[in-house]
Amino acid sequence: MQEKQVERIRNGNGFIAALDQSGGSTPRALKNYGITEDQYDDEEKMFDLVHDMRTRIITSPAFNSERILGAILFEQTMDRKIEGKYTGDYLAEVKGIVPFLKVDKGLADEENGVQLMKPIENLKELLDRANERNIFGTKMRSVVKKANPEGIRQIVEQQFEIGKEILASGLVPIIEPEVDIFSEDKAQSEEILKEEILKQLNELAEGQDVMLKLSIPTVANLYKELVEHPRIIRVVALSGGYPLDEANEKLKENKGIVASFSRALTQNLNVNQTDEEFNRALDEAVETIYDASVNKN
Repeated sequence: MQEKQVERIRNGNGFIAALDQSGGSTPRALKNYGITEDQYDDEEKMFDLVHDMRTRIITSPAFNSERILGAILFEQTMDRKIEGKYTGDYLAEVKGIVPFLKVDKGLADEENGVQLMKPIENLKELLDRANERNIFGTKMRSVVKKANPEGIRQIVEQQFEIGKEILASGLVPIIEPEVDIFSEDKAQSEEILKEEILKQLNELAEGQDVMLKLSIPTVANLYKELVEHPRIIRVVALSGGYPLDEANEKLKENKGIVASFSRALTQNLNVNQTDEEFNRALDEAVETIYDASVNKN
């Protein structure tokens, strides 16, 4: 299965859906979906509601392997079931979509112009459970706020250090050093980031192949060397706060990079929509993101 999934992610047409909002971002995700905080009393009910939302997305006919290569899940989503199957198994077996797991525990306070990841204290146990749940790969996010060379070096080193642990467990890491799209020196940060990532990629051994999830660069095709690097399975892009139409247009300018959108994917979905309305809205979003991911004229 893993070899087939690697081939699909490396060479397939489509994008990776990000359905991995965690504890801190779940209330906002629910609010965007039309469920306000006064509609749930505790965290358990909140997570029940967000799983209902994700189940509705994943089981929709619009959410299909013809356009979607993979889906990134939150830990609780991985441990819950859809139609009697664990979510990763449902994605792989029913939908033909490759499952990933978000493993980071959020961001540390800003220092040196970046936000490193908080320690992932239960990483080994989480990776073991991911293997039991037939998860293919992982995702972990940190954020660059300013073009600080020392901070960016630290952020990339942390990502690759943990990435090697993930590789050793048999999973494929998505390394995500996001550059804040509102940063005043975004383009400069991206230049520094590219060079630091190349240093780390060049130190990986054959077979230590990884993925990258990056903000859509200010300068189109800046990440061409990363896309073509032999240790890279795929480079995907986050929407980063851009509205869907703008994210799609920017993505089209970057050859070899496909989408991995979260908010942009679900921005037009609402709990009060009929199934017909919901499926139509999701289908429209999926189609435009697919088009931006494969249309690189």
